Amino acid sequence: MKNPSAEFAPKVSIIVATLNNEKTIGECLRSILEQDYPKELLEIIVVDGGSRDSTLEVVKNYPVKAISMSINAPQAYNYAIKNTESDVIGIVDADAKVEKGWLKKLIPHLKEQNVAAVSGTIETWNSDKVLPKCIGFDLKYRYSRIRGNVSRIATMNLLIKRRIFDDVGGFNEELPTQYDTEFGIRITRKGYKIVLERGAKCFHYNRPTWREYFKQQLQYGKYTTKLYFKHPNLIKGDFITGFEMNIQPFLITSLFLLLILGFFQKVLWYFSALIFASLLIFYIISACKLAYLYRDVDALCLVAVYFVRAIAWTIGGAITIINFIQSQLKS
Repeated sequence: MKNPSAEFAPKVSIIVATLNNEKTIGECLRSILEQDYPKELLEIIVVDGGSRDSTLEVVKNYPVKAISMSINAPQAYNYAIKNTESDVIGIVDADAKVEKGWLKKLIPHLKEQNVAAVSGTIETWNSDKVLPKCIGFDLKYRYSRIRGNVSRIATMNLLIKRRIFDDVGGFNEELPTQYDTEFGIRITRKGYKIVLERGAKCFHYNRPTWREYFKQQLQYGKYTTKLYFKHPNLIKGDFITGFEMNIQPFLITSLFLLLILGFFQKVLWYFSALIFASLLIFYIISACKLAYLYRDVDALCLVAVYFVRAIAWTIGGAITIINFIQSQLKS
């Protein structure tokens, strides 16, 4: 591929929103600083949301612009973007790192008039541990199902044209998570395209413990439900999050309701057991498929990952629905 400076080389501001990422922020920034791209055209902005660990101390070791404010990720991105004049905005998660040629591989796609954003594929950074490796298998498989342009993409690693970002109104600050999905919807509804460049790699540090993974998925459950209130058609799913994933919280809820009601009508326990068995079989088949696909028996651990995710989404969704009902009763 030709050097970007020879043809299309816009100024790029890469924003990293961080909160308590002392373990990963250093390598994240190093990977961005080492990009094979003209240094005078690259700006890095770190927005810290109030870290209580040594994140900011680590950031001070790198030639980047640092801002500290108690705000969530979409607020951080909107604030930083309003205060930069770059033609292209880049976003990289604080718990991710990008390969040296990442930016060089993504930039050419933005030469197309109708392309709003472009992202690289996602690999696992901490694949030496079973849980994050399995989380990575699931994520990698879901992204591998994408064909052609996408309707939305994670902001884990993303380039966006500044003029289109302004045109669609930036990120929704009421969604601390799932704001990237909602943003993608607004982009594609305006007729713009989002591209996935499989040759550009981003390595994500997946949650290393079950507790951290559950907490992450609980938040996803809360704000995915809030997002679906606003855009009900999303429940049908897409290549990244299919309908088979979206229906699982409903099945988990039914399972527990039937389990409780079974104390009054025992026949309902059979229906509860049927739902559990159906989910278990589906999870086992899915895990076996990925174990075969990636030639790694550790992928069978995905059975547990799927159950934890479904339960976390169920609880998170229930919290959002209860809060919504309470707000309606008060108003």
